[in-house]
Amino acid sequence: MNHNHYIVIMAGGVGSRFWPASTEEKPKQFLDILGIGKSLLRMTFERSIRLVPEKNILILTNERYKELVISQLPELPVTNILCEPSMNNTAPSIAYAALRLKALNPNSVFAVLPSDHVILKEDLYIHIMRQSFEFAEKNEILVTLGIQPTRPDTGYGYIKFKLNENPETRDIQPFKKVASFKEKPDENTAKKYLASGDYLWNAGMFIWSLKSILSAFELYAEDILKVLNTDSEVYGTVSEQEFINKVYPGTRIISIDFAIMENAENVYTIPADIGWSDLGTWNSLHAYLADDSNQVVIGPNVHLIECDHIIVRSDNPKTIVIKGLHDYIVVDEEDALLIYPKRDEQEIKQIVSSVLTNNS
Repeated sequence: MNHNHYIVIMAGGVGSRFWPASTEEKPKQFLDILGIGKSLLRMTFERSIRLVPEKNILILTNERYKELVISQLPELPVTNILCEPSMNNTAPSIAYAALRLKALNPNSVFAVLPSDHVILKEDLYIHIMRQSFEFAEKNEILVTLGIQPTRPDTGYGYIKFKLNENPETRDIQPFKKVASFKEKPDENTAKKYLASGDYLWNAGMFIWSLKSILSAFELYAEDILKVLNTDSEVYGTVSEQEFINKVYPGTRIISIDFAIMENAENVYTIPADIGWSDLGTWNSLHAYLADDSNQVVIGPNVHLIECDHIIVRSDNPKTIVIKGLHDYIVVDEEDALLIYPKRDEQEIKQIVSSVLTNNS
């Protein structure tokens, strides 16, 4: 393993679209959402240690989830858990991680990975990640993994790439120069993207050298660096958390895509067919787990009669019998029950916010 390589795992999200299983107290990255005895965070960590030493993995999370990270990753040094005092989206988080790595190893090359994705083809994923680390180490570029689309999905952002037609760029295969990033499209546009063959799903997985990403921040989001770097000597010391608690809430709330990736001219992607799912919604979990019956049951003592295109999750020991339900999400938790049409699942986040506000 190359000891200049690091992985930063983003584990601070709330995952409200997976309510009521995912809550603010215990978001989905900390749940055994697949029913296999491991949380999504644990699965991401175990993939990561195939690429870098344990000590080279940093976890970015909200301060309220620090104990959850410690309990699920007991072998990780506690100093490798970077705690954000506020949720300011991914750009400030990544800038914070970069400044910590600058103090640890100015020659570092690091990947930024979400904590709540699943990957079926792990060996191919590891191979592509190693290629990406090598490419980012040798060039001042920003790499984003692009997922080969299998359907005209309207729930993902897309990456449009350029073909390597210039002889000068053919030696960088299989990497493609990014032409532009596209927001979540409507269905007709998504069908056009799929038919063209020039688009990939944006998975939010990045690889770059410390030098490249800090240069990008200086060009496109210098205000974030200025806030976080008013005392550059504090990183990696016992005073770091106190400093971050003080200055971090003052950073601009913005994603890395809007702050950097959509502005930078040195972005490359690598098409990856790795059996990926971001498990962003109950529908995506259904699609990931469904067999020919289109019935997905997670938990004991659930009996379905004449049901189809249904996902049921229950950790409770009580017996559950459902008959004649089609295209529904059913989630039974200790203090909440969700029964919702699959076609309307995009409403769940807003509905939950309204219900919880009215109940408080």
